[in-house]
Amino acid sequence: MSAQEISVNIPPTLDPVYSNMIQIAYKDDEFTFLFLHQLPQVNQARAKAIVSITPNHAKNLLAVLSKTVADFESKYGTINSPPDKQTVENVTTLRGYS
Repeated sequence: MSAQEISVNIPPTLDPVYSNMIQIAYKDDEFTFLFLHQLPQVNQARAKAIVSITPNHAKNLLAVLSKTVADFESKYGTINSPPDKQTVENVTTLRGYS
């Protein structure tokens, strides 16, 4: 195993979750991501997972996600958002939460 590789143990009881909406909050020492599942045609969403990370990890996540999306698009084609919705509609940012 190289210095870049780690062994990941995924417990058999860990269930995957589906999220189609996210709220992001941040303060000076962390970013918190609240992953939600918005129910179709209902003004309601169910929280599925909450993940908090350091600002440095958030910056790394941005870089890795950008590279991964670029790799995906080079393999499968450009990801197009539906014309009637903007991507930022499904992201709510809360600043300076406590």
